[in-house]
Amino acid sequence: MTSPVRAEPVQALIDAKGLNTYYDASHILRGVDFSVARSETIGLMGRNGMGKSTLLKSLMGIVRPRSGTVTVMGRDMTGRPPYEVARLGVAYVPEGRGIFGNLSVVENLKMAARAGTRGQRDWTYERVLETFPRLRERLGHGGQQLSGGEQQMLTIGRALMTNPDVLILDEATEGLAPLVAREIWRICGLIRASGISSVIVDKNWKHVTQITDRNVILVKGEVVFAGSSEELRSRPQLLEQYLGV
Repeated sequence: MTSPVRAEPVQALIDAKGLNTYYDASHILRGVDFSVARSETIGLMGRNGMGKSTLLKSLMGIVRPRSGTVTVMGRDMTGRPPYEVARLGVAYVPEGRGIFGNLSVVENLKMAARAGTRGQRDWTYERVLETFPRLRERLGHGGQQLSGGEQQMLTIGRALMTNPDVLILDEATEGLAPLVAREIWRICGLIRASGISSVIVDKNWKHVTQITDRNVILVKGEVVFAGSSEELRSRPQLLEQYLGV
């Protein structure tokens, strides 16, 4: 009789345990566990001020948790500087975009170009421009000359130029016109199809759950829901209670 084959455990690309993060005396994250597996797309949800951005900043090393651990690609990166986390294959698109307004579109993109952690160069300059045709029309424009939607495309394109294993996108479509937001969601779908793991923060839960495998809801710095998109969509009372929809 043959022994059953045991599946290899799936190692999380990012694995946070028991995060407690403060801003001075304000306790923002309260014992949060959060993980991202390879090729997994996660929606991070919650009303304003519930700790979503603080969680992302804690993962990236922008804010140091007072307790708990953040492991990236199997290495303890708790409180390490953001550039070290980025070198391990994590790209971060912050709320507010953070592009270089005094650099052109070309310069913003090419300054970020590098191979990924496994030597992959799937996202080239040409592929980014094929994905974002609007940027091809604006190559010589400075970052400050772009519309809000174009800036969002540029900052996502710049993140992809690093060939990341994980893309973290904070407030994916905030403040964007509906047509532009639709384009951003299309691009998020392409990123998922390419095999890059992603964490997406956005208020439009319907669009988020169309492309995510799993969703996490924060309320006052605590995880109150973690489950599949199908489960979340099937619980309208939970959506009403925690997201106000």
